[in-house]
Amino acid sequence: MIGNRLRFSNVSRAAAFLALSSLAAFGQARDWSSVGGDAQRTSWIRSDPKIAPDTVTAASFQFLWKVKLGNEPLTAPVLIDRYIGYRGFRTYAFIGGSAEDAFALDSDVGRLEWRKHLTGNAGSDSGNCPGGMTASLTRPVTATFPSSAAAAGRGGGRGIPAKSGVGEANEGSVQLAQVANRPPARPTPPPAAMATGRGAAPNPYAPHVTPIYALSGDGALHTMYVSNGVEGASDPISFLPASANVSDFAVVDDVAYATTTGHCGGVADGVWALDLATKAVTKWEGSLNGEPAFGPAGAYVTADSKLIVLDPKTMTAGSSYDAGQPFTTAPVVFEYKTKEMVAAATKDGVLHIVDASAPTSAFAKSAGGDAEPYALATWQTTAETRWIIAAGAKSVTGWKVVDRNGSATLQQGWALHDLNAPATPLIVNGVLFVLQRGDPSQHAVLSAFDASSGKQIWTSGDAITSFVAKTGGMAEGGSTVYFGTQDGTLWAFGFPIEH
Repeated sequence: MIGNRLRFSNVSRAAAFLALSSLAAFGQARDWSSVGGDAQRTSWIRSDPKIAPDTVTAASFQFLWKVKLGNEPLTAPVLIDRYIGYRGFRTYAFIGGSAEDAFALDSDVGRLEWRKHLTGNAGSDSGNCPGGMTASLTRPVTATFPSSAAAAGRGGGRGIPAKSGVGEANEGSVQLAQVANRPPARPTPPPAAMATGRGAAPNPYAPHVTPIYALSGDGALHTMYVSNGVEGASDPISFLPASANVSDFAVVDDVAYATTTGHCGGVADGVWALDLATKAVTKWEGSLNGEPAFGPAGAYVTADSKLIVLDPKTMTAGSSYDAGQPFTTAPVVFEYKTKEMVAAATKDGVLHIVDASAPTSAFAKSAGGDAEPYALATWQTTAETRWIIAAGAKSVTGWKVVDRNGSATLQQGWALHDLNAPATPLIVNGVLFVLQRGDPSQHAVLSAFDASSGKQIWTSGDAITSFVAKTGGMAEGGSTVYFGTQDGTLWAFGFPIEH
């Protein structure tokens, strides 16, 4: 009996190891880590286990919960799915508030996990210079394109076919025996040194820590543990002058980027870069149309009529493309036939696509669309049709890139009109989510459409009771869409938890 118990114990350990390994592989799907979801600012989640054009219906996709956090307005959420920490398994949503507060919620049930008040300067609202925390929290992302293996689809499946086998009596399954008999793996090199606490000596064998970053109103960068909000890894780092209005904040490949607007606090408009290893700060000055986007070949900004390539470390301006009309959107970066492309729209509603390897001329342009679009998103179908989605003050339009005789053109696929200030669209596994922000006299509305046809498949109706501020936006994770409203409430819509 003792021998059998020992064998069972070893099998149990192996089974637990395999279960955790499978969960880890399943959890490799991209989290919504920054504004736009990724460094390229695509606002696109490639696959999802539940969300699809044929599953998002009035009977299945519903309001789940709302939480009043007491800060108004709230920034767009940042998410972590399937986090394993000292509190067990968690799914987190991180939100910033205007009173220098950072919040973490268990996004499965809408329960507040921790609240962190940053030692910055909350300031006061004075038009374009609101003061306090003005940019969303962020998590690290990379400028490298996701693997092509992460194709669109329901996702969440196995990478290899399942197998089974029957072993000898009391010996467990054939597969577990094969795992036990594998030769020992080569030792993994120790991770890069990191501090285990303020003032502590670097520990080269410290475990990898998943941070969440925030920028307070005094211009300091705060690095917090996701599990409890404690700033244990380092002291706040001086980054920007105090009272700067930060419209965007991202950490890409170990460099933090902040976009300043409005000349608040006497701070010039532009993009600031902080190397997290050396603490060196560089900047590029200029009035931008939104946040920078990042790809393997560089960083991209739109300013006046130019799309400019910046060196991601030094912020030095390189080549540029002149559209001949003022740009009104930030750029988005995507991969098209193994090439790095950058898209942005101008005041006359024309979409411009530039090849990063030849950025001084247009790869493709559209006919004129609705005037003054202000936000773009992009996605690709399983048949490799590339779409660019443009949002304007009252419309959302879908354009697809079409190859004709070896050259590319942009063809309008569908258009949605009579919308009330739509936020940047969100695409999840072929479903387009449109959040009409509303205004003080009209509540926000969340709707879902087939992203290929523009056909509406779901709407929130009158469920939302407030409107969404300009700093707000959507995020998606775990088959759930999240956003904050002006009254300081975080909302969640998705599929009810199965019991």
